[in-house]
Amino acid sequence: MIFLPDHLRPPAERLFGERFGLVEQFAQLLASEGPERGLIGPREVERLWERHILNCALLADAVPGGPATVADVGSGAGLPGVVLAIARPDLSITLVETMQRRTTWLEEVDQQLGLGLEVVRARAEELHGSRSFEVVTARAVAALDKLARWTLPLVADGGQLLAMKGSSAPAEVDKAHKVLTRLGGTDPRIVKYGGDEVEVPTTVVHVRRRAQATRKGEPRA
Repeated sequence: MIFLPDHLRPPAERLFGERFGLVEQFAQLLASEGPERGLIGPREVERLWERHILNCALLADAVPGGPATVADVGSGAGLPGVVLAIARPDLSITLVETMQRRTTWLEEVDQQLGLGLEVVRARAEELHGSRSFEVVTARAVAALDKLARWTLPLVADGGQLLAMKGSSAPAEVDKAHKVLTRLGGTDPRIVKYGGDEVEVPTTVVHVRRRAQATRKGEPRA
């Protein structure tokens, strides 16, 4: 069993509310099956709540309120996509993952928790031109310049990319400036969430896609 540390209970209860039981189930599944199935490292189990689950749950504060379509690119173990789905049942979430063993895991989790997720086995660039979402999320997938090439074409006009990053965020934003501009990305902002609730806040790079952004120069599927 993996228990939520007492000092993390207030932010967890705020973020998950009446769905707290669901995230506890997910944490237990991830702790018991994650290392064996190659989803997380064995050393991550003991810090699962703060480093992974709450880190991802704070992304819910970055997504505007109200119903929205969301694609989580590179979902892996379900971080942040599954956690976000538990915290924000108003969102319609699609999990995009390339590896079969991971999509199998995500489908099993969805069935066990009854989250109503869509799981798509594909590379993000394979969906260019056929799918678009109001919000696209990604965590620990790639540097922002490369990530933007994969994800911004999936963002609907006026929507936004939410890239979870660490201390490298400012340097990545600077390096990605030309790519973001070419793909219609505008107003990149770095925002930290949960600074007064957890030891290490969640750093998110917000990139909005201009309405009626030109498609010239965008990568093709």
